[in-house]
Amino acid sequence: MPIRESIWLALDTLRAHKLRSFLTLFGIIVAVTTLIVVVSVIEGMNRYIAERVANMGSNVFYVTRFGIITSAKDWIAAQKRKRILMDDYEALRAQLKLASAVGASSWSQSDLKAGDKQVYDVGIRGTTPNMINIGTEQVGDGRYISETDFSHRSYVCFIGADVAENLFAGSPLGKTITFRGQTFEVIGVARRIGTVFGQTQDNFVHIPLTTFLKIIGTNRSSMGIAVQALRPELMEQAQDEARLLMRARHHLPYSQKDDFGIVSSASIYALWENLTGTIAMVAVGVTAVFLVVGGIVVMNIMLASVTERTHEIGIRKSLGARRRDILMQFLVEAVALSTAGGVIGVLTAFVGTRIMAATTSIPSVLPLPAVFTAVMVSGGVGLFFGIYPASKAARLDPISALRAD
Repeated sequence: MPIRESIWLALDTLRAHKLRSFLTLFGIIVAVTTLIVVVSVIEGMNRYIAERVANMGSNVFYVTRFGIITSAKDWIAAQKRKRILMDDYEALRAQLKLASAVGASSWSQSDLKAGDKQVYDVGIRGTTPNMINIGTEQVGDGRYISETDFSHRSYVCFIGADVAENLFAGSPLGKTITFRGQTFEVIGVARRIGTVFGQTQDNFVHIPLTTFLKIIGTNRSSMGIAVQALRPELMEQAQDEARLLMRARHHLPYSQKDDFGIVSSASIYALWENLTGTIAMVAVGVTAVFLVVGGIVVMNIMLASVTERTHEIGIRKSLGARRRDILMQFLVEAVALSTAGGVIGVLTAFVGTRIMAATTSIPSVLPLPAVFTAVMVSGGVGLFFGIYPASKAARLDPISALRAD
């Protein structure tokens, strides 16, 4: 029997027993849906993390007091580290040979007022003038902090789009805002960045780092030093150079760990990949269980189908059907059954991810290789678990089969 005819017979059988076929395929549908949803979310999150979270700027890494903390124990230990101060920034700026630019910034939070309007918990960031070229912020209107502002400790500020929108009706340039009892003139507004996981990234104010340290106090805050490597291929060497200089400044012996952290886009992305790797392993395990369960159900249904169609098999054999024809018919039917479950699972996952993307801030991307893999695996499950029922049907004695009721 041609394979095409076997496929049509298999599809006719599926149509004739719709409810039974659906219940048979439920395990495979759940397995494929779970796998595709997890892969889609991980792929979407990978791109989102790379573009919005781990994006620190071109060839940029940060030297910070804490670095990447992954446990409460590490956080407690990091509290004992030395603060990174202005002297550290000056030393790195003067001595780094593999850096095209070295900037610094420090952070705090405060409420802001402008006239009778007020906003709360705004990120206040003291920066060096070159941070506009190192970081990801861009000037939307006005200008950024200048060298003159920095050297004179001027009371000027560069504000985010949300701050401008919430405090001012028109253009904020030349107007003033007040925080921590000090009044600052608005000299520029940043281009809107957007949100990350639903949290706005435009609720900030930048002021000269010298002014920030004057207000907060040089010994009360730690800063982050931003280093821009000369070229992408020199990122690791630049990080090693910065690490050696910082260790020398902190007088760390060879056996002692760094008392500072180096954070780059690659390190953030590697941390994320470790997390998603664990999630993917769990998803694969759950999927494997459902596929095995679904395969066993397919095998049982096919065995029942062989029993129901024993007389039909006898008639076909008496008319000249060979063993391989019967084997092929039932194998194709089992593969078609499980492949249909895979296709339904893919469609269900596609609809689910689209609804999730539309109603939540969780990004998702449906990768075509995952779709093909899921469909192929579901077909393979049908092939594997359909071998025994198909071989049993092929071995039936035609005379005994014809006598069956």
